[in-house]
Amino acid sequence: MASARATAKRPRSMPKLLGFTLLGAVLPGLGLIVGGRRRIGAFVLTLFLGLVGAGVCVGLTRRDEVLAATVVPSRLLATSVVIAALAFGWIVVVVASHRSLRPATGGAGGRVLGATFVGLLCFAIAAPAALGVQSVLAQRTLVQDVFQSQEESKSATRPSTVNTKDPWEDKPRLNLLLLGGDDAPGREGVRTDTVIVASIDTRTGDTALVSLPRNLTFMPFPKDSPLRKFYPNGFGKEGLSLEGRLEWMLTAMYQNVPDAHPGILGPSDNEGADVLKQSVGEAIGLKLDYYLQVNLQSFPEIVDALGGITVNVNERVAMGGVSSSHIPPKEWIEPGPKQHLDGRHALWFARGRYGADDDQRQVRQRCVIKAMVDAADPQTLVTKYKAIAQAGRHLLRTDIPQELLPALVELALKVKSATVSNVTLDSEKLRLKYLHPDYQALRDTVENALESPAPPTTVPSTPGTPTTTRKPPATTTTAPPGPTQNLADACAWNPAGDQPS
Repeated sequence: MASARATAKRPRSMPKLLGFTLLGAVLPGLGLIVGGRRRIGAFVLTLFLGLVGAGVCVGLTRRDEVLAATVVPSRLLATSVVIAALAFGWIVVVVASHRSLRPATGGAGGRVLGATFVGLLCFAIAAPAALGVQSVLAQRTLVQDVFQSQEESKSATRPSTVNTKDPWEDKPRLNLLLLGGDDAPGREGVRTDTVIVASIDTRTGDTALVSLPRNLTFMPFPKDSPLRKFYPNGFGKEGLSLEGRLEWMLTAMYQNVPDAHPGILGPSDNEGADVLKQSVGEAIGLKLDYYLQVNLQSFPEIVDALGGITVNVNERVAMGGVSSSHIPPKEWIEPGPKQHLDGRHALWFARGRYGADDDQRQVRQRCVIKAMVDAADPQTLVTKYKAIAQAGRHLLRTDIPQELLPALVELALKVKSATVSNVTLDSEKLRLKYLHPDYQALRDTVENALESPAPPTTVPSTPGTPTTTRKPPATTTTAPPGPTQNLADACAWNPAGDQPS
């Protein structure tokens, strides 16, 4: 009798059968209820709604914790298993719902059509689930390959311990050394053509960028560094020709100092980076915590994975060419607002030297960093994350330990919505282009910049529209502007008059 009642409730027409099957896929358990299997259907539907509700609640109230979990390998592995299990269970419910709804006397044609429809529904569930599992496992591989645990990796300069409960308890600023290393084929050794320090306010996320020219000489070392006795006056030599100085500049320290004094700083997975952390930190008066090194040969890969970056090109940028040999470039990136660059063009935008000085290159490099932060929006990360993670494995090298990653993710969210500014360095006053730069004045400049409030952002004006400025809240007092420049202003569309040719 119960079987007869259950059969009587099944849809008699093929459109209704397919409709209820689809509805049972959208709301798992509903198809089972309509098909007569009420208890199991009610249980599945309640479980589904409970999981959705819990997911929404966690997403709204514990977003930071969820994002922090994305850099913990054990949680990522568990997440991939959960995704696969939920997808499998969902598919089982879809198939069971259709079988419950299908009339016992249906013809062969109807059965084939129903089976095909169920197959499409199962594919619609399995495909995104597989993509999700692949992305999660790609993230796990990236974290494990790039970020080693504190105990497994070796560094002579990073903090010896990590306060996992509150890493920023006694650290008002986190200082990161960003290196762009070029180990291109045919080039002997590695040259760090890009040296930038990012000093992050751990409370607000406001970030100050300090870019050092690659041709600095007599870079100092701290008094407690073993290298101080070999270079008491800094890394440099007197009486050298301009060509001879090339091996005694900041750009050459990564390779040349470890070659001359291997192992002098202690056990290290990257001696060149440890040398630069000590020397750059001493030069600007900051204790550098960690480094993040980018292999410029792999840089285009991650830009392409992001779908490209958008920048304002204020002056012609050479793609190649050698100024000293008067060899002009074969290609140029022409000026224009909001230009979308692929990986190859983005690399040249950051590195192009012909007809440009180091100051211009440093501004472009900081604008590239800002553009990449802007490009890493949630939609891009979700849809292209596997490619981004794959590129990251080839691109990045660091001494940041895995244990610190959850806190860094939360800090990165603050940075993305905070102010990123550039510490302006007066090359003449600081003697940066001379044989002996004024490093004490450089330290004072950086110290004053970090103590000053971040500058307001100027909104670019259009013809006929007055220029406006975002003012600080009325409760704050206006302080004299520090030697910083908001990157939103520095990277705005503001073409220069003369262009390289």
